[in-house]
Amino acid sequence: MGTWQAEAEKERLEHRAKLQELLHRLRGEPNTLLPFHQALALRPQGEHHLGLRTIEVDRIVGSVDRYEDFDRRFLPKTPHTLERWKRLRALQLAGVELPPIEVYQVGEAYFVKDGNHRVALAKATGQKYIDAEVIALEVPVPVEPGDTLKDLILKAEYAHFLEKTRLKALIPEAEEIRFTALGRYDLLLDHIATRRYFKGLEEGRPIPWEEAVADWYQTLYRPTVEAIRRLGLLKDFPGRTEADLYLWVMDHRHFLAQELGGDPGPEEAARSYEARFGPFWKRVAGGLKDLLKEPLRRIC
Repeated sequence: MGTWQAEAEKERLEHRAKLQELLHRLRGEPNTLLPFHQALALRPQGEHHLGLRTIEVDRIVGSVDRYEDFDRRFLPKTPHTLERWKRLRALQLAGVELPPIEVYQVGEAYFVKDGNHRVALAKATGQKYIDAEVIALEVPVPVEPGDTLKDLILKAEYAHFLEKTRLKALIPEAEEIRFTALGRYDLLLDHIATRRYFKGLEEGRPIPWEEAVADWYQTLYRPTVEAIRRLGLLKDFPGRTEADLYLWVMDHRHFLAQELGGDPGPEEAARSYEARFGPFWKRVAGGLKDLLKEPLRRIC
């Protein structure tokens, strides 16, 4: 009886996996498990064994070496994994107790070291918790269960930035700097290097890298983000972050400095950016305001 039930459930699982694959392709969304090697790009600073723990199945999001055999929901994708799933299900229905799995914990998420098919079984049957031997990695930027592969790559870039700048060590109260597009942290490193160069010219001395990092954050990044917050600029660009807007406003500030012949500062640069690139109604309002000012300039 258990073998027949396991076979029937396997067939339903196969249809479900194919349907999910089709839906993800139609939506243009990835449907793969997170690979553990991307978590290693987060610059782990150590690991320690937590021993046997009971963990949430929903927080298991990736695999060390079997991430191509299962989809994002841990549904088996190949005939071999489906057959292995069926055999485990038959054992489970027969009352056999399955051994604990082994996982790496990275932030709030888990990656399977051993026991991928047991995790697939647990997820398919709606199991909420599972016993696991847990090895925790200490990472500067934690992974969350809802992260996609792109999120993981972005966090790896952020971890590299933090390692390169030592920003958290230099300014413990520094806020998180998160982007929505890849390759942006390299632009921040360019900003720091540029700030270091000009500060050296202004003060006639070599500027240590650590001093340049702290100076960049305190005199460029933080004042610009504070101006963005005061103006409520973030709500005009849904889906973006303060770091995204920082780069855009800084580019615009450079443009204004060349156009006006002087640095307008973070507040005026943010206002000007909003007037030129914000929502349509704000651009129209800004244009009307300029038109109303023009007669006053002539009178004066």
